[in-house]
Amino acid sequence: MCAFVLVAEDDEKQAELIRRYLEREGHTVGVAHDGRTALEQVRLHDPDLLILDVMMPEIDGLGVTRVLRSAPPPGTPATGRDTGTLPILMLTARSTEDDLLLGLDLGADDYLTKPYSPRELMARVRTLLRRASGAAHRPPPDPEARVLRAGGLVVDELRHEVTVDGRRVECTPGEFELLSAMAAEPERVFTRPQLLDRIHGSSGYISARTVDVHVLNLRKKIEANPRAPRRLVTVFGVGYKLVAYRGPEPGPGPEPGAGAGTEPGARTRARGRAAKPAGETAGRRGA
Repeated sequence: MCAFVLVAEDDEKQAELIRRYLEREGHTVGVAHDGRTALEQVRLHDPDLLILDVMMPEIDGLGVTRVLRSAPPPGTPATGRDTGTLPILMLTARSTEDDLLLGLDLGADDYLTKPYSPRELMARVRTLLRRASGAAHRPPPDPEARVLRAGGLVVDELRHEVTVDGRRVECTPGEFELLSAMAAEPERVFTRPQLLDRIHGSSGYISARTVDVHVLNLRKKIEANPRAPRRLVTVFGVGYKLVAYRGPEPGPGPEPGAGAGTEPGARTRARGRAAKPAGETAGRRGA
């Protein structure tokens, strides 16, 4: 599969090396050497994949990811790809797990730590492009296409769309893969290694905590209260499962003819006043 890949890397020699490997596999490549230029290139050229170095001038890779994953201001006209779903492969020299997971928490789909093997980089590129190809090149509507349902959560694999109780939810490719795998088998408990294999394939370079980050991000999107999840729940000591849960139905409207003073509290107080014995009231008046 040939694609347009944007490489954002301030080290010119490293950027050139990546460009050569990508072109060898038939891809078209654009290069940016700072974060501000990378954002401009994304908006101008609508790449199929962004390879993003963390340590860059102007705006670092984490800042670029934060901007791309943030929702546009209301009323902003849509241009090109929705950057909320643009696949992002992050390159970082930071070796601590917390630093790596921060990039995923902001919305990156995958990461590699420097120094890395060019072959490993190309394998990650192929995985991300293959995963995103279903959303970028949708086939004509197919009545036999799978629409996965788990209660009020619907995963449309053909359209690469997720809705929760009728509300559209934007997911990164990695989040969509995880949710799709779990929605195909609601109530099944998945271990972290099983989910990790669904997202990244068998790779010893990825920490199982990557799954935890994706789960936390998904809970923010599909749960009414992410701290008390009702859909994507933890099975302690094992992993996670997707529960077929529906949100509460809208409550009934006010009764015909009911006025502002007929809310439940007012009706209760009215009943309380009506229930008082007449003698008690008369006794107070005579006191």
